[in-house]
Amino acid sequence: MRRAAPVLLLLLAALPAAAQDRPVFTPTRDVAVTYRVTAGQGAGHSLRMAWLVAERKLRVDAEGAPGWSVIDQRAQRMLVVMEQQRAVLEVPANTGPGGLSLPTEPPAGARFTKGAAATVAGLRCTTWHYEDGDKKGETCLTADGVMLRSSGGQGSRSGAVEATTVAYGPQDPARFRPPAGFRSMQVPPGLGFPGAPPAPR
Repeated sequence: MRRAAPVLLLLLAALPAAAQDRPVFTPTRDVAVTYRVTAGQGAGHSLRMAWLVAERKLRVDAEGAPGWSVIDQRAQRMLVVMEQQRAVLEVPANTGPGGLSLPTEPPAGARFTKGAAATVAGLRCTTWHYEDGDKKGETCLTADGVMLRSSGGQGSRSGAVEATTVAYGPQDPARFRPPAGFRSMQVPPGLGFPGAPPAPR
């Protein structure tokens, strides 16, 4: 996932967290969203994201990537499914310097302010501006937690995405599980995961 996926993960990881007035930043019902990457790595490519709310899982399919990934919030890990190699790479959260910080765990120290309402992909959303150290940006979220637009990040890791289609409806749990017969691989502790965003500080 070396094109659009790292940028999207970074944008999600930068979403605001604890505050007295904060948005819902994960969907509260099953939904599938197609995004266009408008800046950063993978600009011009598309991303497909689907949430299986009951199992707290997010699937990411990036155009041009050799496979797909599933972020499992409950198990605190990401599974990278490499179809050509018929392998599944398991990446636990916070595997050390350069390791994975799950986008479902935004930085607790982020400061943010509520902005104006907007319409993206035919849906209303509220813009939230955030700042976390030298990471800045904004995201537009629906009332039920669907990200429709997001931009920002840090230096060369900055990027932007915008939803083009949003489809609510039950997701097939089988699409969020590794294919049968694929060999399992694990990232050794402390080695991190190439292309993953650094853990928020």
